[in-house]
Amino acid sequence: MGFSHEWERIYQGNKQINQWPFTDVVSYVMRYVRPKPSGFRVLELGCGSGPNIPFFLSLDFEYYGIEGSSTIIEELKIKFDQLKENLHCGDFTKEIPFSGKFDIIVDRSALTHNSTEAIRACLKKVYELLKPGGFYIGIDWFSTMHSDYQMGKSIEDVYTRGAYTEGQFSQIGRVHFSDQSHLLELFHQFKIKILEHKTSQAVIPQKDEKQFAVWNLVAVKP
Repeated sequence: MGFSHEWERIYQGNKQINQWPFTDVVSYVMRYVRPKPSGFRVLELGCGSGPNIPFFLSLDFEYYGIEGSSTIIEELKIKFDQLKENLHCGDFTKEIPFSGKFDIIVDRSALTHNSTEAIRACLKKVYELLKPGGFYIGIDWFSTMHSDYQMGKSIEDVYTRGAYTEGQFSQIGRVHFSDQSHLLELFHQFKIKILEHKTSQAVIPQKDEKQFAVWNLVAVKP
């Protein structure tokens, strides 16, 4: 299975509406890709409520986005009227219906809500859609060091869990977790330029024993 339909209900309920570009998306694009002033084509997988769109438009990128929720895509087409032909509702693990090659494909915590099989299928399409030397930027891929990896129920494969009833993954369908060897296997066709593991834990006002852990990566098509 691909797209988790729980996300359609989330957007229908006006939840998970982010207004500002994600810091690591901005940082990784500017630090590691160093894009030219204009002419770059970018595809965002799981564009959600579109928080990263203004950032890419500010760079004069030709922007395309695909998202599984019809509710949020229709809202984005109204908000970004100039992009309505470039925004598509669909399951990007099964089909990415845009022609031409891309300089950058960005995924901020989108692919990581799929099974291993679906992720492999999507990365194959990503590889085909990138220009030689093109970049895939993955932000906030959940790590097996994340405390919630031990919660929920195992579904479909050892790295994919679901049926969360509490915490940040409650009611959002499947969640995929990765360790280093799993990520390297998933991206075996690519050259990994950057792979970073980030962890955080709340201390004040009340220490939280849970650990938040994610991977960020930059992969290049040779």
